[in-house]
Amino acid sequence: MGQESRGLSLKWKIGGIYTGVMLMLGVLLVVAMYQLTKNAMQDQLHKRAVAIATNFSAAAAGHLVSRNLLALHALAGKYTLIDGVAYAFIDDAKGDIVAHTLGTFPSQLRGGTPAGGEREAHQRTLSLQGKTVYETSVPVLEGQAGSVHVGFWGDAIEKEVQAVVFPMVGIVAMFPLVGAILSFVIANWIVRPIVGLTEVADKVTRGDLDMSIGNCVVSRDEIGELARSLERMRSSLRAAMLRLNRQIV
Repeated sequence: MGQESRGLSLKWKIGGIYTGVMLMLGVLLVVAMYQLTKNAMQDQLHKRAVAIATNFSAAAAGHLVSRNLLALHALAGKYTLIDGVAYAFIDDAKGDIVAHTLGTFPSQLRGGTPAGGEREAHQRTLSLQGKTVYETSVPVLEGQAGSVHVGFWGDAIEKEVQAVVFPMVGIVAMFPLVGAILSFVIANWIVRPIVGLTEVADKVTRGDLDMSIGNCVVSRDEIGELARSLERMRSSLRAAMLRLNRQIV
């Protein structure tokens, strides 16, 4: 029973160490995978937002130059049909709002917009109706005619990110679990011959010198060398006992 307990204790020590290392590496891998995948997804969504706003800018250019406000309103409304889009609006080179999809234009949307003549896409984060909105602005005709602005709901973007990130993280998180199971399998494989040798050594100490140890462990590693040393000791003790018995007789 004592030998069995020692064997189990050694298994738990080896298995526990392997499991601890696997879990630590797994946590680091999951965190790194989560951050890398999330950043990659957010970068792709930002690029998609710029692409949508760029298409909006190209479509609005002619109408903005000709001041066709009806067409601009219709065009802005069309882009709000895209999933996740909160609003769309257009301003001219002076910064005046000429078309938008909001009933009453919020003052927080007006502040912080790029000045007329802006030639590059611009992105900002703001709050609308208590929700986070990511806005992308793209100049029209290199900013000479004005710019278009498209706002995307933050929670919609987060859902898209989570829909991709969570399954991938879940798959990666399975590896530490599998590693933990394998660690106890490996621990059992390592400890089994040691437990066997312990049982043999215990029998030898009780005077059972007829049991051969050679067949217990056949490996060529340190455990195998220990088994062969124990076998030589058993053989020497058995020979010494036989000589002693002959002398007594």
